[in-house]
Amino acid sequence: MEKLLNSLNKSDSIIHLIGIGGSGMYPLAQILHEKGYRLSGSDNNETDTLDAVRAMGITVHMGHNAQNVVGVDVIVRSAAIKDDNPEIVAARQSGIPVCERAELLGVITAQYDKAVCVCGTHGKTTVSSMLTYVFMHTQGDMADISAVIGGKLKILDGGSGRTGKSDVMICEACEYADTFLKLHPNVSVVLNIDEDHLEYFKTMDNLRLSFTKFCNLTTDVLVVNGDDENTMTAVTNSAFAGKVVTFGRGADNDYTPDCVSGITLKVPGEHNVLNAVATFATARTLGVPESAIASGLEAFTGAGRRFEILGTVNGITIADDYAHHPAEVTVTLKAAQSMGYKRVWAVHQPFTYSRTKRFLDEFAEALAIADKITLTEIMGGREVNHHEVSAADLQEQLAQKGAQCELFATFDEVCANVVENAHPSDLIITLGCGDVNKIAHMIIDKLNA
Repeated sequence: MEKLLNSLNKSDSIIHLIGIGGSGMYPLAQILHEKGYRLSGSDNNETDTLDAVRAMGITVHMGHNAQNVVGVDVIVRSAAIKDDNPEIVAARQSGIPVCERAELLGVITAQYDKAVCVCGTHGKTTVSSMLTYVFMHTQGDMADISAVIGGKLKILDGGSGRTGKSDVMICEACEYADTFLKLHPNVSVVLNIDEDHLEYFKTMDNLRLSFTKFCNLTTDVLVVNGDDENTMTAVTNSAFAGKVVTFGRGADNDYTPDCVSGITLKVPGEHNVLNAVATFATARTLGVPESAIASGLEAFTGAGRRFEILGTVNGITIADDYAHHPAEVTVTLKAAQSMGYKRVWAVHQPFTYSRTKRFLDEFAEALAIADKITLTEIMGGREVNHHEVSAADLQEQLAQKGAQCELFATFDEVCANVVENAHPSDLIITLGCGDVNKIAHMIIDKLNA
């Protein structure tokens, strides 16, 4: 991939990104655009992100079609884009090189002497974002970092990627389909390892093994959650022989919540205290002054779709969160319940049939923390429903726990029901990694009408 990029004439060659509006592709589009490459892209759904892509002068095709790749020189796809995608089929027939998003990101990380790669089942977007804020609040060259984040940040002008001139890059490293094994980390942050993506990994042993391999790729420092058994097993089983820095609540860790006790965080939840500790540990290891760490953490108001407060209308607060694992739903709703609202509404879109089936009881346990629960149908994503599961099964599981839950077939019905029944001082939070955030914006529009 590196040779391929170097062979391109930036003024004439075109790199085409399939799914250019996705959280993984968008920051790469920003970085490649800043580096002077000509780009095009395609996507299936109109979003604010696509508006931002077009504002950079990039051609965006709606829908995936063979005609979209006529005249392009390289195609970049994510692991979610299958071989039968019409643009991939056309590329193969035309001899257009096709590379994985992870390969491209790996080439980019290899260009930095301090590539800080943040991985873990939960929290990697938040910690990557916190680190971006911290470094950009330092003085001198170190502040001019590069970044690839899975959420949009105000400090990045509403984007999720940037190219800087320093030797520091902050990179969110996702374990799905082993994509993080394509990266070149100098510093790796391992936040936690929880049961997830088992439709790919099959077993927890395989999942831990992938994190062990990721540790083996690291050249300089591992910053790891010393309280997380799976994480420590992965580290212990690795061949990494460099410096290991631990963080966690336990007193035997190198960094504990005491290090952030004087810092006022603007993001709610006990889990974000631990995210701040991980950020503090990583930044100090890289020589960032404590004053800059404090300034960055106190300026951080959250990443897009991570307990993002979208607005308050008629006394009703509407928020959105990317939570799509029971552990994430749990910490998000516990944080919401601690904020003093009269009632907390959870509007949840289950994501993938395999995940819903595997965690049916765990999702019900987590969602039951809310006062009111509204479900949409399952978003299948990359899957076909071979699992004989539906959102009605989750509704039934919730009913068995005595929770109030309603299920609607369409977003319009969800929106109408919530708007009709929400009261002042309620918090409505949409939960899921699909397109459930559209409902949050629909609710705001309807309340404003």
